[in-house]
Amino acid sequence: MGERTVDVNVETKETLAAVRTFIQAQAEFGLSEFRLARTDAAARLTDFHGSIRDCRMCGLCESRRAVVFGSGNPEADLMFVGEAPGAEEDRTGMPFVGPAGELLTRMIEAIGFQRDEVYIANVIKCRPPGNRDPKPEEVSTCKPFLERQIEYIQPVAICALGLFAARTLLETDEPMSSLRGRLFSYRGIHLIPTYHPAALLRNRQWKRPAWEDLQHLRRVYDNAAG
Repeated sequence: MGERTVDVNVETKETLAAVRTFIQAQAEFGLSEFRLARTDAAARLTDFHGSIRDCRMCGLCESRRAVVFGSGNPEADLMFVGEAPGAEEDRTGMPFVGPAGELLTRMIEAIGFQRDEVYIANVIKCRPPGNRDPKPEEVSTCKPFLERQIEYIQPVAICALGLFAARTLLETDEPMSSLRGRLFSYRGIHLIPTYHPAALLRNRQWKRPAWEDLQHLRRVYDNAAG
């Protein structure tokens, strides 16, 4: 049988997995060349960022310098989610800069990734004044923005950095001592909570359990991606 070519547009990673199975089943019948193209997540994220760049849906717009959208690979398999921007993030418009950001970069590299290979975002996109805890109405306003980012990126696994991010994504009030060390599911995506890098800078005794969480994250990622 002669060679046949089929173009396949892949919208989701789940679809990609199904197509790979189909390829394996059909290869013996001469269907030997495929061109797989994922929908452009980068373009969708860029458009979405533009649509909320001047967001004024809550009071945080009055004191912020920038909407800190997120950074990294828009098609990343691994995503890190923190709480809210701090002063440096508000100044630069980038998430996790300064000492906590440097530590997060080292944490990412410790499990075999480069920072630009993953995607990093916060639940809250604007800095709360004085780095206070976000208010419930600010969470309800900003959480859909994060949900849209996750929908576009479609990561294999999410690492929730800190109690606030973990509780927001998992919709729980459990303490970090109960959450860390466990594997959860967020809309079908693997989720592992661990301590926020800023908390690790203040509490060195948490670095060992955080390292255990990162190793757990890597194992979960390898099993899911493989």
